[in-house]
Amino acid sequence: MRKNVLVFRPIPQDLLASIEAQHEAIVADPRQPGQLPAFRAALADAHGLIGSSYRLGAAELAGARHLEVISSISVGIDNYDLAWLREHGIVLCHTPGVLTETTADTVFALIMAASRRLAELAAHVREGRWTRNIGESLFGWDVHGKTLAILGFGRIGQAVARRAALGFGMRVLYVNETTVEVPELAGRAARTTLDDALQQADIVAVTLPLTEGTRGLMGPREFALMRPGAIFVNGARGQIVQEAALLAALDSGHLRAAGLDVFATEPLPQDSPLRRHPLVTALPHIGSATHETRRAMAELATRNLLDALAGRRPAARFDLAAAAA
Repeated sequence: MRKNVLVFRPIPQDLLASIEAQHEAIVADPRQPGQLPAFRAALADAHGLIGSSYRLGAAELAGARHLEVISSISVGIDNYDLAWLREHGIVLCHTPGVLTETTADTVFALIMAASRRLAELAAHVREGRWTRNIGESLFGWDVHGKTLAILGFGRIGQAVARRAALGFGMRVLYVNETTVEVPELAGRAARTTLDDALQQADIVAVTLPLTEGTRGLMGPREFALMRPGAIFVNGARGQIVQEAALLAALDSGHLRAAGLDVFATEPLPQDSPLRRHPLVTALPHIGSATHETRRAMAELATRNLLDALAGRRPAARFDLAAAAA
């Protein structure tokens, strides 16, 4: 049976063709000028949705009377109202695993960039200010041998830990609800409490999912607990951080630097102090943004969608029941 699919973010043409071979597909990206009316019209008759980076809560989905599945081209599921989906029996799929290594690369790149002041010093060269050997005022700080605290120890957190411990000889602490056994990290990564991790670490990296429990987790108290001169990196979700508290910790000199790939509001507002702060290395949410990984994510999301619409169990179905526990 052919069903109606709403593609609300562009996907590769061959993957779109694979959907069109089995179903009726409409492409309408609500973030693009003039496409919101088409998106809303298609939503009313859609059996399946595929896309990402757009809020689909109870209000947005209220008129989707035929909806069976949402296939998100992302690992994060914070754009969806999980309780509403569970109540209405909607299948939610995502793309864990395929973006793990790429996102961990980005997080560790931010650790390196913030520690060695890479963006600042690249600008120093580009703007013609490199006229003699640099002095101590422009020195960075070593990464190897330092203590890294990772908040959240899922796939991405573990991948960051492998880079840190095995590649750079870093001592790794992690904060997680349970102890995680990673054979190659045996004796190299230790679970501890949030407060202890913040107090001991030279660098703190966030790889947590956004939940009601993690929203605003890093605030004035937490930044105050961090060691003087520590570095903060966020590659997870911007809403986990109280940005005013982070700015205060940087402006006071308590924190040495920050590396951020995510923000509470994205794109980052033009008037945000984080855009031009001399101690902040800011990226435009590029965690999984490589050609190879975005292709793999779109492929998995397409398979998830087609399997769900055919009544088969998708490879990466999100467990809505467990999320309610």
